[in-house]
Amino acid sequence: MPHRYRRLRATSTIRNFVQETHLRAYDLLQPFFVIDGKNKKDAIASMPGIYRFSTDPLLRAVEIYMRLGGRGGILFGVSDHKDNSGKYAYATNSPVVKAVQAVKKHFPEFLVVTDVCLCAYMTHGHCGVVEDQKINNDKSLPILSKMALAHAAAGADIVAPSDMMDFRVRAIRQELNKSHFEEVGILSYAAKYASSFYGPFRDAAHSAAGFGDRKTYQMDPANSREALKEALKDVEEGADMIMVKPALAYLDIIAVLRQKLTLPIVAYNVSGEYSMVKAAAQKGWVDEQSVVLETLTSIKRAGADIIISYHAQDALQWLQ
Repeated sequence: MPHRYRRLRATSTIRNFVQETHLRAYDLLQPFFVIDGKNKKDAIASMPGIYRFSTDPLLRAVEIYMRLGGRGGILFGVSDHKDNSGKYAYATNSPVVKAVQAVKKHFPEFLVVTDVCLCAYMTHGHCGVVEDQKINNDKSLPILSKMALAHAAAGADIVAPSDMMDFRVRAIRQELNKSHFEEVGILSYAAKYASSFYGPFRDAAHSAAGFGDRKTYQMDPANSREALKEALKDVEEGADMIMVKPALAYLDIIAVLRQKLTLPIVAYNVSGEYSMVKAAAQKGWVDEQSVVLETLTSIKRAGADIIISYHAQDALQWLQ
């Protein structure tokens, strides 16, 4: 007799036994936007349910997230101190440094990842040093390295360079090792595409480019082989984990890297992907819970070990 595959779909119990892909708390990292000031919790209009936090409200937000099972997050700095040097990115009183210190003091077991990029600290909004309307790759590396070192010194477990400058993983690894932070990991945004899905994030982080675009350093969405080239180079330079960003339009990239690499792969379910679901759910066009869990499962199924998602906190509630 021919196989009847529906036998293994007949009941929820059977389906759970044969389920191939599972989501759990340790698969998810929640992003947190951090700002200067006291007792500030600013709603982000383009990202319903997401806020910018000063330190005290951030601690309350992390505590709530941990009660739901959350075990780690990634911190993004939002700064009003902008210039053309990026020096506030590595200042000891920057919002990220203060946030890392506070979170690790109150929740030492919470995995703290920090975004390392200059866009939120530069008046021009680009991810590196600008000279004559062009990004100077090599002059950006010392600033990025100082920023990563400041985060490590504050207590970050992992630093995550998202700038897409060439050789920044090597420069950061050398800077951390020289200062005896050999145990601090590097999560490299190795395959970060010049995507149209970043709009709400740039609103949240006040980091829109003041001129041109980021296509001279972020990857062409049409390319896939280039992602493997970038990832292999970052592994060679000392990356401990590799990032693919965005996630949903690049599931094929996640799958290819999973086949080629043994390092953990992180996928970023980015702001535009989040906000589209939120907007459709608010209109009643989709069921938010089922769409989010299906989305996150698909990213995991493609090969991601860890997913950065603004849906993480909601997903933990739904998974309980």
